[in-house]
Amino acid sequence: MERPDRPPTLVVLTIAGHDPSSGAGITADLQVFAAHGLFGTSVVTALTAQSTLGVASVLPVSQDFFLEALEHLHSDLAPAGVKIGMLGTSEIVSEVTRYLRRMAAKPQIPIVFDPVLRSSSGTDLLDAEGLETLQSSLLPFVQWVTPNWPELALLTGTTVSSVAEAEASAHLLGERYPHLYLVVTGGDQTIPVDILRLPNGEIHRFTGEHIRTTSTHGTGCAFSTALLARIILGDTPHFAVQNAKKYVAEALRSAPGLGHGPGPLNLLWPLKRTV
Repeated sequence: MERPDRPPTLVVLTIAGHDPSSGAGITADLQVFAAHGLFGTSVVTALTAQSTLGVASVLPVSQDFFLEALEHLHSDLAPAGVKIGMLGTSEIVSEVTRYLRRMAAKPQIPIVFDPVLRSSSGTDLLDAEGLETLQSSLLPFVQWVTPNWPELALLTGTTVSSVAEAEASAHLLGERYPHLYLVVTGGDQTIPVDILRLPNGEIHRFTGEHIRTTSTHGTGCAFSTALLARIILGDTPHFAVQNAKKYVAEALRSAPGLGHGPGPLNLLWPLKRTV
């Protein structure tokens, strides 16, 4: 039983795939939530066989099992916010859309979608039918989308190879979905610049720094999850992006250097500082 003078614990849901190396996916999301003082719950969309060396194979969960897991969890631990990552199949995209349609009756609940469409090692994580369903059905029900340059190109059908093209494509996506807050992440580019496009069309640039590390697996995943955490904790859009970037930067600087490929970040660094 919680003490009456203790603030309520905020529950946050991640809907994403499982990465056994914990660099990305639900296990990484749960660490990010914990680092921000939030209680994370999760529903798995797909299992993967992967390590820091890449993705070997993907096994989507069945539509029926996913729906049962989502409904059973929501009836007991309704979330204050939802992070969506890898979806895997058009059937899962459709089920998530139905769930978000219900959530739309509670507009104060933020939904952040990290469009995980292809792994960094080149494995497709959503087929063409799933991408079409995502664009036609799911995007109207999310408030925030956080694509990198290749993901933005897939979402818009454009070429994105410069900051100018990223901004133009961000405007194109924003015009299709006028309610969207859009963050185009560019931390892996020569000049690391993240772009925030507000629903009114305003563009804000956030210039970052290159941090010397080989532990970069799941950087975009960590950013989108930290962004949701900061929104739930009351940040304005500008400060939510800024603070999520600061969180990821320190997670990169203090990464433990695990694995033989791009390793995981130190996602729990705020907790370790308090020990």
